[in-house]
Amino acid sequence: MLNQLTLKKEIRTFSVSPENLTGEKGKGGMAKEGSASAAARDLGQGWKVNPYIVLGAGETAVLADIKGQGSVRHFWITDSAKYGRQLILRMYFDGHKTVEVPLSDFFCNADYREYRQLSSLAICVNPKKGLNCYFEMPYFEGFRFELENLGEECKVYYQIDCEEKKIPAESLYFHAQFRRVNPLPYKENYTILDHIKGNGHYVGTYLFWGVKSNGWWGEGEIKFYLDGDREFPTVCGTGTEDYFCGAYNFDVDGKYTEFTTPYSGMYKVGHTDEIYQSQRYFNMYRWHINDPVYFKEDLKVTIQALGWRSGKRYQPLQDDISSVAYWYSDHLEDEFPPLPDWDGLEIL
Repeated sequence: MLNQLTLKKEIRTFSVSPENLTGEKGKGGMAKEGSASAAARDLGQGWKVNPYIVLGAGETAVLADIKGQGSVRHFWITDSAKYGRQLILRMYFDGHKTVEVPLSDFFCNADYREYRQLSSLAICVNPKKGLNCYFEMPYFEGFRFELENLGEECKVYYQIDCEEKKIPAESLYFHAQFRRVNPLPYKENYTILDHIKGNGHYVGTYLFWGVKSNGWWGEGEIKFYLDGDREFPTVCGTGTEDYFCGAYNFDVDGKYTEFTTPYSGMYKVGHTDEIYQSQRYFNMYRWHINDPVYFKEDLKVTIQALGWRSGKRYQPLQDDISSVAYWYSDHLEDEFPPLPDWDGLEIL
């Protein structure tokens, strides 16, 4: 991308934030009253009068509602919510919902009680809970971001950085979808994504995995069913840690070893060094940036929950598994499974 910085472009930069809710030219920082009026009382207009919104319990805020053609290039947000999954992020492009994900899971940190730094090309989580997304999100007619609060009142700071420009006709829409199963039924595969139609490519997976049995839990294979695959997939992995670009249980000298790289990573919840014990949670992400999984008609993605039992035999697990799937496609009518209620989302 560095070589692109030398080229002249027909692009107008704008951003949407509490200081410029419409993204209009020359309209930022104009608030005379706002969320930080008290702090700015001696300085007045132009001095950080409205840097955040207050989102009440049960309320939904429209973060941005923009008309025109262009793309979202960067999304930064932070909040004072007490719990992961308290805030639900929804994105609409050209009038269609393509994203419905708990905010914490979208940024690969499901449990806010112990958010972890993440350094990757697509998602960065920086001190202190600075949440950043760099997936480009094109639109032809406009976009809308919403945030719903399922919990107590909280503050939300955000900035959506955009480009007003002509979008190529073959541009695809950004999608992200959340799922959770707790516990996974015995001998069932966990479904990351299903009933996806259209022409596009799969670009990323986030898994939040709660282990309920002792022993290594990640023998399961990820499977991509492409363009009419039924009983058997076209793409079949060799194991959970292998898919997330690790190997041999993430085990170095008898300890789970965390890592965060541009394309993949794993980080556990809790600082204990105990390995192969139940009641542990793991965050794992994998971006298919250089190796997208292309589909022309339809897509389904599953992963097995597989551990070990006596006699060196596989054991189907009944773990607590959540996921976010990220993909681009030309289809705007994909099915969204019902989002769980607060009890179904809560991490215990």
